[in-house]
Amino acid sequence: MNLVSILLQATTPAAGGASSYTGILMMVLIFVVFYFFMIRPQSKRQKEIKKQREAMKTGDSVVTSGGIYGKVKDIKETTVIVEIADNVRIKVDKNSVFATAEDLQSQAK
Repeated sequence: MNLVSILLQATTPAAGGASSYTGILMMVLIFVVFYFFMIRPQSKRQKEIKKQREAMKTGDSVVTSGGIYGKVKDIKETTVIVEIADNVRIKVDKNSVFATAEDLQSQAK
């Protein structure tokens, strides 16, 4: 039997009250699948990004959410000063700054 026929048989009310239990079971199963494949990995990634932002220090190479690469010159409470060229500095929100791939590779070693 293929999966479609099994699901169709599970939704037909053959045993009276059994169909309500299978409906609830299917909803719980869908929630569990969403949690383990979508919600949990996303929350782990957000915690990792937050930890990297807290560990950021001056001189680190970063990329902004707009795609601008630079080096951190100063860190304030909610903003970061990023030098993108010689004597060209921009002030960006701390939440829009990410560590570059080179920094992540050097931290892993």
